[in-house]
Amino acid sequence: MSSILTNNSAMVALQTLNSINKGMGDVQSQISTGKKIGNAKDNAAVWAISSVMQSDVKGFEAISESLNLGSSTVAVARNATESVNEMLGEIKSRVVAAQEENVDRVKLQNEMTALRDQITSVVGAAQFNGLNLLSNSETTAAYTAAGAVDGTGEVDVLSSLDRSASGVASAEITVGKQDLNQTAAAGGTLTLAAAAMTAAGTAAASGATSATYTINGETTTAGRTQTVMAGDTYSFDMTLFDAAVTGTPFGSAPAAKQAAIYTAKDGDTTADIAAGLTEMVNFRLAEQGLSGGEFEVTAANNVMTVTNNNTVAMGASAAGDMTLTAGGTVGGGLAILGELDISTENGAAAALTAVEGLIQTTIDAAASLGTSERRIEIQNDFVGKLTDSLKSGIGSLVDADLEEASARLQALQVQQQLGIQALSIANQAPQNVLSLFR
Repeated sequence: MSSILTNNSAMVALQTLNSINKGMGDVQSQISTGKKIGNAKDNAAVWAISSVMQSDVKGFEAISESLNLGSSTVAVARNATESVNEMLGEIKSRVVAAQEENVDRVKLQNEMTALRDQITSVVGAAQFNGLNLLSNSETTAAYTAAGAVDGTGEVDVLSSLDRSASGVASAEITVGKQDLNQTAAAGGTLTLAAAAMTAAGTAAASGATSATYTINGETTTAGRTQTVMAGDTYSFDMTLFDAAVTGTPFGSAPAAKQAAIYTAKDGDTTADIAAGLTEMVNFRLAEQGLSGGEFEVTAANNVMTVTNNNTVAMGASAAGDMTLTAGGTVGGGLAILGELDISTENGAAAALTAVEGLIQTTIDAAASLGTSERRIEIQNDFVGKLTDSLKSGIGSLVDADLEEASARLQALQVQQQLGIQALSIANQAPQNVLSLFR
C-alpha cells in the first residue's frame, strides 16, 4: 500500500542515515582527540578507573620532584662530609708530625687551627634550600613506650603513594641527620631528682676495676618512657690517682679532677651516650699524660657500667661520680676537635687518639648519607618506571586505535553515501502515486 502521508521506507532510510552520521561523529571525535573514551558517557566504568590512574600519575610526578629535592639535599651533605673527612686526614698528618720532639709544634698547631676553621665553614655551608643535614643538635624528643621519637633528628623524603582497599597512604624515606659541629657539650642547670641517678657501686680510691650506676626515674617520670631523654647531660667526674694507687691524686689540683660530659641529642640510645662518655674520659686521661683506653663506659637497660683497667684509679665522692642534669647544651660530633692542642707533648698524644675517633665519625656519617642517597635514587628510578607503566595502562584503556578508526571512517563514509542515496530513492516513492492520476 502506498501513502502520501506515511513513507515507511523514508523513515527507515532516515534512521539508518542518522545512525551512520552518529557513528561518523564518534569516529571523527576519536581521530581528533585520540581517545575512544573521553568522558564518563562513553564508558563510565573504564573512565572512572582511568581517572583514578591519572590522579596517581600526577601524584607520582610530584613525588619524583620531591625525590629529586631530597637527593640533592643528601648529596650536598655527603659531599661536605667527605670533604671534612679529607681535612681530618690533613689534621691527622699534623698530629702525627707533632709526636716528634724536634718539630715546631706551634706552627703545626696553627696549621691545624686553620683546617679546623675550614671544617666549620664547610659544615655551615652544607645546606640545600635552607636544610642542613650536618647539624643534628635537637633536644626536644619525646619518647614513647615503643621507643619511637618525634623525629626532629630525622628528615622524611616523600617516596611513594600506596593505594589499597582502605584508601591511599604516603610513604617516606627517612634520612638521619648527622652532626659534624664542633660545639662543646655543657651541663644543664636543672638538677634532676635525687633518684634520677644512683650509684649501685662506686669506684674507690683503692682502684676498683669497675663501677655501675643505675639510671632511675626514666620510666616513671612524665615524658620519660625510655632510658634516654634528649637534653639530659651525663657528667662523669673522676679523680685520678697514680698507678701505684697510693691514694695520692695524679697531678695537682684542680686539674686532678677531670669531668667527661655528654648531653644526649634526639635519637640517642644509652649505647650512644656510653660511647660519647668513653671517648671524653679517655681524652681527659690523655691530656694528663696517661695512655688512652684506661676506661670504658658501657650501657645495658638502665645501668651504666664504668670499667677501669686498674692502671689508674677512680676516686669516689660523697654524691657519687656520675651526675645527671637536664637542659644541657648538645655537643657536636666533632666537639673534641675544638679542644685539640698539639703545641704540647701531652696535647699531641691526646690528639693522636682523638683524631682517629673523629675520622671514624665522619666515615660513619658519610656512609649513612651515601646509603640514604642511593636509596632515594633507586626509588626515584622506580617511580619513573612506575609512572610510565601507569601511563601505558591508561592508554590501553582510553586511547583510540587510529588504524581501526581510519578504516571505520572510510566504511562509514561509503555507508553515508549509500544512506543518502537510499533516502533519496525512498523520498521518490510518493512521486510514483502521481502517475496513477494522470
